[in-house]
Amino acid sequence: MKITAETQLRTLYGYPSGRAKDKVFSRLDKHAINFIEKSPFLILSSSNKEGKHDASPRGGASGFVKVISDSEIIIPDAKGNNRMDSLSNIIETGNMGLIFLIPGVDETLRINGSAYLSTNKNHINLFTSEQNLPKSCIVITVEEVFLHCAKAFMRSKLWDESSKINRDEFPTMGQILKDQLGSKEAPETRKAMEERYQKDL
Repeated sequence: MKITAETQLRTLYGYPSGRAKDKVFSRLDKHAINFIEKSPFLILSSSNKEGKHDASPRGGASGFVKVISDSEIIIPDAKGNNRMDSLSNIIETGNMGLIFLIPGVDETLRINGSAYLSTNKNHINLFTSEQNLPKSCIVITVEEVFLHCAKAFMRSKLWDESSKINRDEFPTMGQILKDQLGSKEAPETRKAMEERYQKDL
């Protein structure tokens, strides 16, 4: 049976209680700030006015996201492929969600809030240590922040060495794109791709 109503959903699952209900805050505390400062990777989700969704990975050295206050953080927009899916969505709706990850830690930090794009020099200059200075930054006002439990990572064993695959048994991005696009050119090797990417980090 297809679930089409909140009442059906709650009949099946019930409601959150205890810590699951009480752990949501509207400001960053010392633990949330510490998590952000230790995190080298996040996933940014956004949507446009038509409800089309996007999820985009963002990464850098630990602390690449700057905590400005207990209600504001700034993400540098590192060089990419100029699709601008996330940035266009932020312009349209100003809404976004984040999941911060720390390698080896099974819990994640979730933040929901509003966002805008900035070229303010004070914002840009927060990232002078980056290899390439960002053209813009994503300024986020925190509305909800909470830790997400470890179950998904425990199930997936994401950080375990035993979960890693042999990369030689997985096609390169060059081969995948060649197949998907029907290109007749020789596929780019993983080494060539990594060397090319290193110049644009």
